[in-house]
Amino acid sequence: MSATPTDLDHVATTAAAAAVSWAATPPRERARALVAAADALDSAAAELIAIAEEETGLTTARLTGELKRTTVQLRMFADIVVDGGYLDVRIDAADPDFVLGPRPDLRRYLVPVGPVLNFAASNFPFAFSVAGGDTASALAAGCSVIVKAHSGHPRLSVRTGEVAAGALEAAGAPAGVLQVVSGQQAGLALLKDERIAAGSFTGSIRVGRMLADIAATRPVPIPFFGELGSVNPAFVTARALAERAEQIADGLVTSVSGSAGQLCTKPGFVFTPRGGALSGLVAERVQAAEHRLLNPSITAGYADRRESILATPGVEVVAGGGLRVDADGQGWATPTVVSVPAATLVAERERLLDEAFGPLTVLVEYDEAESLSELADMLFEGNLTGTVHAGDDEDSPQLRSLIDWIAGHAGRVLFGGWPTGVAVTAAQQHGGPWPATTNDSGTSVGGAAITRFLRPVAYQGVPQRLLPEPLRDDNPWGVPQRRTPAGDSPSWGEAYLSA
Repeated sequence: MSATPTDLDHVATTAAAAAVSWAATPPRERARALVAAADALDSAAAELIAIAEEETGLTTARLTGELKRTTVQLRMFADIVVDGGYLDVRIDAADPDFVLGPRPDLRRYLVPVGPVLNFAASNFPFAFSVAGGDTASALAAGCSVIVKAHSGHPRLSVRTGEVAAGALEAAGAPAGVLQVVSGQQAGLALLKDERIAAGSFTGSIRVGRMLADIAATRPVPIPFFGELGSVNPAFVTARALAERAEQIADGLVTSVSGSAGQLCTKPGFVFTPRGGALSGLVAERVQAAEHRLLNPSITAGYADRRESILATPGVEVVAGGGLRVDADGQGWATPTVVSVPAATLVAERERLLDEAFGPLTVLVEYDEAESLSELADMLFEGNLTGTVHAGDDEDSPQLRSLIDWIAGHAGRVLFGGWPTGVAVTAAQQHGGPWPATTNDSGTSVGGAAITRFLRPVAYQGVPQRLLPEPLRDDNPWGVPQRRTPAGDSPSWGEAYLSA
């Protein structure tokens, strides 16, 4: 919908009312509604994929897999909701003999924050859009959700919202638990609305920072979880290249060219030994088939970055690729791969280090005597991922130092493989230090994503009959409860005394 101020007021009012009743919905009922939404999206797959292909230029195969990922994600969160471990229930029994003085009965758990405003992404029209990960995790947490649709797939956004919201409400969720609005001004107005309790976003650093600043400078600031820019450095050791150069080249080309490189986890810089075989093998494997870019805005941004990189002194072309732009500004690209000495990358960092959102990667040739962790520290800020390709049995202080550096500067450390393709699992981490995200304490993929939209509340001395279900001794929701019994405080720490 294209919203007037009156419309937006109604949307926010409806979301606030839905949030109260949705938060109180028992786990199995909430889970049942999530599964109903997943089933409805699967049933509408042919219609939705056809719209998505037309609006985004992504392939049927890619969109089919992405829709499956979206519905699997909803079902995963249904199981998480019923399990209840995400509530982190902690119960301290009243203890008159507590070592610091009498301890009251204390019970703590996590509760939904309230209505969430989700700014959808352009490059994942299902998995990071109307019914994607941010929406699924917020709904699972017990929050209502308003999605600001992305202008790159407007018809798909409206239709996905109709399918998902209709299924949720038919399964017993309150009216307005999921709503869709369109337009930049609508998104900005809602982000400033006092009824919105948290925000989420996937997109550029510039826009993400602007939205995060708005959230932080409201009269009552709110948490804002933005996934922004990442160049995802990868490091190939000489041993790895000697053992499996062709396999590494195959994986790299697939990772860079898939979906025309329009992925936040695309490896933008790949460090390889100077004089090694990787450049030649990559050049042999790059295909010339064109792939449409998502929209004219992304085309213009990619064209600018590609031109700047190719014009930088010291950059050599490995695979020239190309970019064809029509009269409407829509682009079709073939992969571009360049190489540059590590010293040149350091010297030209201002021109080379920004993300190139499209099918382009930079091979960085380093001398074996150079420390990869020290090079990385001079070049990179936070990233979503960092990848190491090492020999089968390789181990050294330098390799361990590199892995430690990645762990300190990225949310996911990969050993072998490539970072594109983010598994939707309980242990996944899709986040990282700035500028990868605005808040590196959470993840936008995986089971832990639910915690972003929860806040802790403790109840002290409250009678059983007045406690929320998860905190009661009879535990009607059947959730895990971590209990601290009375009388054990005098023995804390004794088990660790030396004999």
